[in-house]
Amino acid sequence: MAQTLGTLYLIPVPLAEVDHSTCLPTYNVSLIPTIRHFIVENVRSARRFLKAVDRTLDIDQLTFYELNKHTAPEAIADYLLPALNGQPVGVISEAGCPAVADPGADVVALAQRKGITVIPLVGPSSILMALMGSGFNGQRFAFRGYLPIDERERTEALREMEGRIRSFGETQIFIETPYRNVQLVEQLIRHCSGNTMLCIASALTSPEAILQTKSLSVWRGNIPNIHKIPTIFLLGR
Repeated sequence: MAQTLGTLYLIPVPLAEVDHSTCLPTYNVSLIPTIRHFIVENVRSARRFLKAVDRTLDIDQLTFYELNKHTAPEAIADYLLPALNGQPVGVISEAGCPAVADPGADVVALAQRKGITVIPLVGPSSILMALMGSGFNGQRFAFRGYLPIDERERTEALREMEGRIRSFGETQIFIETPYRNVQLVEQLIRHCSGNTMLCIASALTSPEAILQTKSLSVWRGNIPNIHKIPTIFLLGR
């Protein structure tokens, strides 16, 4: 008889230290203790998240496989061995939703090829939460990830994004390394039209959350304290 395959669960994680009951479904909380193998971006933060979800968990009895930019591609196949042997496996990114602006896509793609059932769990997605609260076009939008680092290339990317906003009303969503957040807003003010609207969505799900949409001319001189804080940026109209 053929071996029944396990399931790969994609587990969202809050971006901030918050009460999980405010942003995680009870189903997630009840499911997590049934999983003994986790593919994670960072073992330490994953252990902290799991312990916060269920204080009775014996963390030392769990197995963690680290998946980040340093992971060798050939190692990923071994991470799915428990699922191939019928056991459930969870994927946890550092913060947010696995495989969406976070590691995980490669292991999901491999699971799909091997016929392993993939179940994305409901939970906080800062990208979608920011879009929901921005007031921008939710019918047509593009997630740009990180913009180019080179100043000239970044300027060209911003002009192209403004063009898509003007021509199609397409909302432009992007992120930055948290310690460069303020510099990014300064660049937007410098290189984009003052009439272009910018939404800053920072530390969503936390009591210190910022979710404000203003024209770039209004943001000038009024950039909030978003240094080193995970933030989503949206340009629109």
